[in-house]
Amino acid sequence: MHARKENASDYPPNLVVVSCVLSSSTMVRLSRVFARNLFAAYLHRQNWTNLTTLRSSTTKAARLPRMDYQDAVCTLNTLQTNAAALEQVRRERGNPQLQLQAMRAFLQRSGLTVEELDHLNIIHVTGTKGKGSTCAFTEQILRNYGFRTGFYSSPHLVQVRERIRINGQPISKELFTKYFWQVYGRLDETKQANGGTMPAYFRFLTILAFHVFLNEKVDLAVIEVGIGGAYDCTNIIRKPWVCGVSSLGIDHTSILGDTIEKIAWQKGGIFKPGVPAFTVKQPDGPMTVLRERAKEIGCSLQVCPVLAEYPVESEPLHLGLAGQHQQSNASLALQLSHTWLQHRCLPDEPLSSTVDESSVVTQALPFQPSPIMMKGLKDTEWPGRTQTLQHGPITYFLDGAHTTRSMLACVRWFSEAAAQQERTAGVPAVRVLLFNATGERDSASMLKLLAPFHFDFAVFCPNITEVLASSNADQQNFNVSVENMLTRCLDHQGSWRAVSGQEAQPGPELLIPGSFPLVTERRGSHTLVFPCILSALQWIGQGRDPVLSAAGKRAAPVQPSVAAKAEPLREASHVHVLITGSLHLVGGVLKHLDPASAS
Repeated sequence: MHARKENASDYPPNLVVVSCVLSSSTMVRLSRVFARNLFAAYLHRQNWTNLTTLRSSTTKAARLPRMDYQDAVCTLNTLQTNAAALEQVRRERGNPQLQLQAMRAFLQRSGLTVEELDHLNIIHVTGTKGKGSTCAFTEQILRNYGFRTGFYSSPHLVQVRERIRINGQPISKELFTKYFWQVYGRLDETKQANGGTMPAYFRFLTILAFHVFLNEKVDLAVIEVGIGGAYDCTNIIRKPWVCGVSSLGIDHTSILGDTIEKIAWQKGGIFKPGVPAFTVKQPDGPMTVLRERAKEIGCSLQVCPVLAEYPVESEPLHLGLAGQHQQSNASLALQLSHTWLQHRCLPDEPLSSTVDESSVVTQALPFQPSPIMMKGLKDTEWPGRTQTLQHGPITYFLDGAHTTRSMLACVRWFSEAAAQQERTAGVPAVRVLLFNATGERDSASMLKLLAPFHFDFAVFCPNITEVLASSNADQQNFNVSVENMLTRCLDHQGSWRAVSGQEAQPGPELLIPGSFPLVTERRGSHTLVFPCILSALQWIGQGRDPVLSAAGKRAAPVQPSVAAKAEPLREASHVHVLITGSLHLVGGVLKHLDPASAS
């Protein structure tokens, strides 16, 4: 049975399980054993004697045992897609309107109506690349004006509560736990009367976000689309105040379509009658589709100017997010926030974006950003996207690029940022690539873009945070098998060898004595495959990263031949590590490199 292809919004980023690089049959057997043992340990920790308490009980949430944060997340994880839910998803894809109908029904069962969502004063943003950064810029700008902001995004990097933010901060564990059990209880107690159905993982979190924002009385909510737009569960929103479309590209083709025009049709599905919409500049094909969608739905559509066209009185605009590609995201955020402020503060005046009867896409006018807007752009932070961490002699460059277009932007950013650091240091750095890609991603194309950097080491690992079991339920993922992930890593290694001109040579597996293989390595190459993120980071760091060393976790042993390969890492005055290919990978790395993010 094939594992389900992975979508960023569907479930948490990283597994925390024991893994091994063995034959296929052995991997299947061991992964089943480990899964049983981990779940048995979890049930023992809860003093639960059977699974029916969690999965089958129709009692109210208040009667479930222990209701702390970890229990809430473990219960949330039971909503990850299983075989029965997969069949439901397949049926709904044949009739996509069923997805929105089901979402409205779940929302009503949770105690809300779609009409109540109108009070959230929503900014709705879709796109293939940059929609999260656009939302982050927009939220920061409006928060700087003193508004109480809600921000819903996906996926999370380290903890699931990152997806639901108030005033820029993930909601507290206490708030997450409180609202989780309220919503889960209402859905659970109505389950039997509705064919035993519960919302899937992303649907539930979307409903939870709406509850949080309404109950916590935010002034506005910035909502990032999960996948697509037209049939995304966030699209039950009826009356956003403004909509935005970031850069479009090819992604999630099995869901959205195999051409950029089909994808543009899906993205344009968030447009609403009479609601102004903005887009960054798009290629002619998708721009035509967006224009036709705007005409069909009955809304204006304006193209954002380039950032340099905005007049400023003194210093130029500075962005808190690095990379040339962030400029179009910042321009879109300026237009979205400016339009929202017009709607909020000048409700009796017509917006600059009115319904365009001829449906000609117009150019949005650049305006002079206020000092508050300029500060908002400068103050914006968005972890895992063009992020740099300095740990002693090691500099980590983290970017969750996972499409060919986003990898092109990552390449430009890393090239400039790494070169600047080398100029400052006066000496070249040893360069390491840490890479993984998931699902249907075209990893070979992404790796081909990275090959010109001539990395000294190319390291691959699955999105598994640690080789030992952990109680951190935020990082658990039951949708992709361990053997599937490890096979993908070996495929990445083969692709890297092909694009970097190396010949594949058979090499021995490197074993933990008396246990399972820790790392596979090929003689005569600088490519290695590790079974988890921590083991890869420890090998790259060679004890020189003060944060990893302070964590006190035992370094996984490797054979002497592999230790010898790391001599350049031990002796270099500077080591540059590019971590990319998956936001899930970046999230697992941040769990170790930024311990505060996991607290």
